[in-house]
Amino acid sequence: MMTLQPAAGDGARKWRSLGLLTLAELLALAPWFSAAAVAPLIQSEWGLTAGTAAWLTLAVQLGFVAGTLVSGVLNLPDRFDASRLFAVSAAGVALTTTGLALVANGPVDGAVLRFLTGACMAGVYPPGLKLAATWTRRHRGLALSLIVGALTVGSASPHLVRALLDASWRPVVLVTAGLALAAGVLVLGGVRQGPFAAPAARFNPRFALEIVRAPGLRLATLGYLGHQWELYAMWAWIPLFLAQVVAKEGGQPELAAGLAFAVIAVGGGGAVAGGWIADRMGRSVTAAGAMAVSGSAALAVALLVDGPLWVLLPIMLVWGFSVIADSAQFSAAISELSPSQYVGTTLTMQICIGFLLTFVSIHLVGLLVDGGPHWAAAFGVLALGPVFGVVSMLALRRRPEAVQMAGGRR
Repeated sequence: MMTLQPAAGDGARKWRSLGLLTLAELLALAPWFSAAAVAPLIQSEWGLTAGTAAWLTLAVQLGFVAGTLVSGVLNLPDRFDASRLFAVSAAGVALTTTGLALVANGPVDGAVLRFLTGACMAGVYPPGLKLAATWTRRHRGLALSLIVGALTVGSASPHLVRALLDASWRPVVLVTAGLALAAGVLVLGGVRQGPFAAPAARFNPRFALEIVRAPGLRLATLGYLGHQWELYAMWAWIPLFLAQVVAKEGGQPELAAGLAFAVIAVGGGGAVAGGWIADRMGRSVTAAGAMAVSGSAALAVALLVDGPLWVLLPIMLVWGFSVIADSAQFSAAISELSPSQYVGTTLTMQICIGFLLTFVSIHLVGLLVDGGPHWAAAFGVLALGPVFGVVSMLALRRRPEAVQMAGGRR
C-alpha cells in the first residue's frame, strides 16, 4: 500500500510535532498515579489499609484495560483522527480526575472514578504512540521513546506536586487534572498525523487477534508482558517503600515524595537512551539488555531491603532508569511488524494485554506487603518478569521477520 513520503523541510515539522506530542503526553498522564502519590493521606482520611488503598491504582489499570480492549476491537485509533481522539480523551481524564478531588468521599466512588480515568487514558497513550510512529521510520525507536519518556515523567509528576504543595491530597489531584486538560488543548491545536500515516482502516474486529496469531507480534508481546509485570508494580509501590525507609531514618514525608519522583522520573532519560541505542543496535538486543539490568536491580534491592537509604537510593535510581528503557522498543517492534493500516489496533491490543497483567503484579505486591514489611519477597517476585522478557526478545531476534525491525538491526 502506498504511503506518503516526507517532503524536503519536513525534518523541522517532525521534531516540532514530536516535541509538542511529548509535552502533551507528559501532561495528560500526570493523573495516572495521582492517587498513589497521596495514598497515605487518602488512607488516613478514609481509614483504609494499604491493600484497600491500592485499589485506587488498580482501578486505573482495569479501566485502561477495558478502554484499550474496546478501542482495539473497534479499531478506533486506525479509523478516526488520532489527534482528536487524544484531545477528547484527555478532556475525559481531566473531568474524572476532578471528580475524584471534588466528589469522592470513600473507596467505592473513588475507585469508580479512577476506573473511568483509566478508560479515558486508553484514548491518550496508544494514539500518542501511533501519532509518533507516523512521523518517522528511521528514528522510530527514538520517537516512541520520547512518548514513553513522557509517560514516565508524567507518571512521576504527582509525587513532585505533592512534594511542592503543603496541602491536603485533593489540591494535588486537582493540579494533575488541570495538566491533563492542557494536554488536550495542546494536541488539538498543534499536532497532526505525519507523512507516514496510512489511510483510515476499515472496521475489522478480527484483526485485534492478529497480535496472538502472528509469531513475531506474539513474541514482541510476550516480551512486553515480562516488562509490564515489573514496571507498574515497581512504580506503584516504590513510593510507599521509600516512605517507610525515610520515616525509619527520621526524614519527612516530603523528602520521600521527592525521592519517589526522582526514582520514577529518571526513567525518562532511560527511555530516550534506550530508543537511541535501539535504532543503532537493534530492538530485541536493547530490550533484553535493559531487562537484564532492571531485573538485577530488583534483586539487589530485595537483598538489601533493610539497608540504609544511602545504599538503597543509587540502586533504585539504576532500577528506575533501566525499568523503562526497553518499553518503547516493544511498541516500535509492533509498529514495524504490523500491517501499516492497523498499527494503532495492534499497539492498542498489545498495551491492553500488558496492562491486564499489571493488575496481577500490583495486587500481588500489595498482598505481600500489607500484612507486614515483606518487601524482599515482593521485589524478588518482580524480577521474574525481566527473565521471561529476555527469553522472549532473544527468541524474536532469531525470527526471520525480525529483519523488519530497526532497519534490519533486529
